[in-house]
Amino acid sequence: MILNLENLANLPEGVRGPNYNRAALSAGIVHIGLGNFHRAHQAWYLHRLMNTGQAHDWAIVGAGVRAADAAQREKLLAQDCLTTLIELDPSGKSAEVTGSMIDFVPVAEDNAPLIAQMVDPTIRIVALTVTEGGYYQTADGALDTEHDDIQHDAANPDTPCTAFGAMIAALKQRRAAGAGPFTCQSCDNLQGNGDILRDVILGLSGMSDAGLADWIGQNVTFPNSMVDCIVPATGPNELMLARGFGLEDNVPVTHENFRQWVIEDKFCAGRPDWDKVGATFTHDVHAFESMKLRLLNAGHQIIATPGELLSLDTIADSMANPLIAALFHKVEADEIAPHVTAVTGMTPLDYVELIQGRFANPEIRDTTRRVAFDGSSRHQGFLHPIIRDAIADGTALDGLALVEALWARMCAGTREDGSQIEPNDPFWDDLVKTAQAAKTTPQDWLAQEQFYGDLGQDQRFSNRFAHWLSLVWDQGTEEALRSYLES
Repeated sequence: MILNLENLANLPEGVRGPNYNRAALSAGIVHIGLGNFHRAHQAWYLHRLMNTGQAHDWAIVGAGVRAADAAQREKLLAQDCLTTLIELDPSGKSAEVTGSMIDFVPVAEDNAPLIAQMVDPTIRIVALTVTEGGYYQTADGALDTEHDDIQHDAANPDTPCTAFGAMIAALKQRRAAGAGPFTCQSCDNLQGNGDILRDVILGLSGMSDAGLADWIGQNVTFPNSMVDCIVPATGPNELMLARGFGLEDNVPVTHENFRQWVIEDKFCAGRPDWDKVGATFTHDVHAFESMKLRLLNAGHQIIATPGELLSLDTIADSMANPLIAALFHKVEADEIAPHVTAVTGMTPLDYVELIQGRFANPEIRDTTRRVAFDGSSRHQGFLHPIIRDAIADGTALDGLALVEALWARMCAGTREDGSQIEPNDPFWDDLVKTAQAAKTTPQDWLAQEQFYGDLGQDQRFSNRFAHWLSLVWDQGTEEALRSYLES
């Protein structure tokens, strides 16, 4: 059955659908970056809330600022913005069609349609999932004011090329019209994601209009949040899974049987009651996000890097490798957990056990390549802060140094079986060149200050990194893992 509104009342047996009238929904949220994660997470929470008879004036309008987003728009509009979510529980799969998204604005170079949609006073939240590396940050976390995109938007604030420039342009028009602000909500895996978004918006707006930046700072809110759900990329296997449920969906989403969303309750123009369907509102997100980013997101990199080198296709395949599973547990328990604070109902070591089971779920075909993608921002964002804490506290960092060495080896561009690793990072060409030089001079890798800052100047970390990188090149990944595990 082709998925669209016309067929929504006749979904295949066993497939859940909306119990609300899609025609009665009205927009309240613009979401920029309509990838799989958003549709399995924020859009799902809203769909579930709508199923209780609430939040029907908070429907989502999708948006994008890249040329590739136009293709996603066409696919979603062809099926009336409906999405099939397939839950991959080891005890059995299930499917649900969600309808909380009702439109997708045209994608244009000057972002005029997006700006016009955000100017509409019915829009009270503008949310984003633009990836960890999409916030134009320098290595020390400041706004990269020299980036061509930022320079363009500062010089052309009414025809911006970035999502942030478009949000600023819309806020400028709303201020002039007396329409009031909207909440700017990051849903990306960044510690202090709301604070980072605030810094980008205020920094960029201040480059062209200091008065507007002051108004935004006084009136707009930027809630921090912690988001958690493993959502693989969609490929032929996922399309086949949807067909197995009797649905022809061009953009289905698979996900694990776990979700968490902890949100700072700071919304200047109202919000849906997501807490009524499982989200947590709090005024202290930091402990939750620190636990998740440091144990789960950093843990993903601990697994994916050796998995890629050993030609293991998925994260579950990597966790089935005894050496990688043991590496994960030892680094997490001995070197990361000491730098993580417990939250209500969960200690760091309990969380390690929880995510170890989630990563090992054989139903989740989360590719090693997807998780290892954009290592330059993921290592910098998830692992390097822990290394800094270990240096400052004088605690163990040997396994963390090994993980960085494995990443350097991976970026040389070949697996241990000799197969080629396709470009897998925005800075891939430079990383490959540096990784190959680091084979003989390990310090060359740590000298990449745009990623490591001053970490390479710490002798304890630098020496252990050099030891592990030499061992990986000389004797291979598995021997390096054995050496670390026996230490």
